Amino acid sequence: MNFDYIEALVTKCKNNDQLAKEKLAAEFRPLIYNISKKTFIDGYNIHDIQQECYQSLFKCVSMYNLEKHRFVAYATNAIRNNINDLIKRVKSRSFAEGNDALSLCNNFEKDLPSQEISAEVLLCEKCDFHDLKLALKNLNEDEMALIDFVFFKNNTVQDYAYLKNMCYSTAIVKKKNILKKIFDNISLYYKEIQA
Repeated sequence: MNFDYIEALVTKCKNNDQLAKEKLAAEFRPLIYNISKKTFIDGYNIHDIQQECYQSLFKCVSMYNLEKHRFVAYATNAIRNNINDLIKRVKSRSFAEGNDALSLCNNFEKDLPSQEISAEVLLCEKCDFHDLKLALKNLNEDEMALIDFVFFKNNTVQDYAYLKNMCYSTAIVKKKNILKKIFDNISLYYKEIQA
């Protein structure tokens, strides 16, 4: 781009010269095409994004101070910033509108997830609970204390290590070994059932 030529076009654009506006748009067309090709905004096609870029360009013309002599950098940054702001606005708005929002129409109850548990899921959960209960019976008192503290009382392994005055990495290894033991016991039960 010839910066002096762009500055002259901007001066003419500020005086409402239509031909200068068309030439300025033509000068920025490669940049705008490049930005619009690389940008995805939900609900916008490539032509909508280009239109947003051209609106930003001509807003820059109206706000530009002719004494600065840096229009190309000013307009380029403004176009990119406005597209980034548009992306952020559409992203934050998508939670309240569009596919992500709950439709409130006559049959909106069909969109709500069911609270009922199928018999199959209930039976599988009951079997899993039974298998877990049997696997937990094979743990010693110390192992059961860690499982109870971390999984049933929702504490961290770091808290357990502090409480038992042991190294954190030792507590992690201990937890992994206990979980492996539980997994192996459950696997053994499944093998016995299948045999």
